[in-house]
Amino acid sequence: MAELILYIANKNYSSWSLRPWMAMTAAGVPFREELIPFGPGGTTPRFRELSPTGRVPVLHHGTVRVWESLAIIEYVAELFPDAGLWPSEPALRSMARSVSMEMLSGFRALRGACPMNIRRPVKAIALPDGVAGDVKRIEDIWRDLRQISGGPFLFGGFSAADAMFAPVVNRFSAYDLVSDPETLAYMATMRAHPAWQAWETAALAESWIVPEDEA
Repeated sequence: MAELILYIANKNYSSWSLRPWMAMTAAGVPFREELIPFGPGGTTPRFRELSPTGRVPVLHHGTVRVWESLAIIEYVAELFPDAGLWPSEPALRSMARSVSMEMLSGFRALRGACPMNIRRPVKAIALPDGVAGDVKRIEDIWRDLRQISGGPFLFGGFSAADAMFAPVVNRFSAYDLVSDPETLAYMATMRAHPAWQAWETAALAESWIVPEDEA
């Protein structure tokens, strides 16, 4: 099999890069990471050379190019069906895909007001309209799924759905958005995962600053 190469941006800021990186790392999928720092305005000309959208992450697999976080995860899940990226039971798998798509397409108020920033000291900010509703919906998803599965992750063991929500764990913590014990317990479980810790360690060691993401 041709080598899988995952192109990502700064680990401190790039929430979309975190998602497939954590999914693949947690599942033990072999790949090579190529990190290209953001340039002015949160982009860089080289992204356009790698991906038709001019954005990362993008996965290269021989001549195949796969862009967008969830599409990358789906592609890898097809290549490695035994990696357990999705729940094995059809009803739960459909639910996992549904909440992953909801994360992909929704929660714009939260994402806009509270950029992922691993290095950010915990500090609350004034929140625009819509953020509180996004936070409540995500907390409801986490609570309901863990009650169904028994935890500790959303569908029992770690899955692609957890990877899709991984940046929210940082957002909830860095901007002091939540206090519910169930929410905090899930966040602690995520932050204890070796893949999260490896990403966090690398992010904390970065020196690049993207002013637009320093909310």
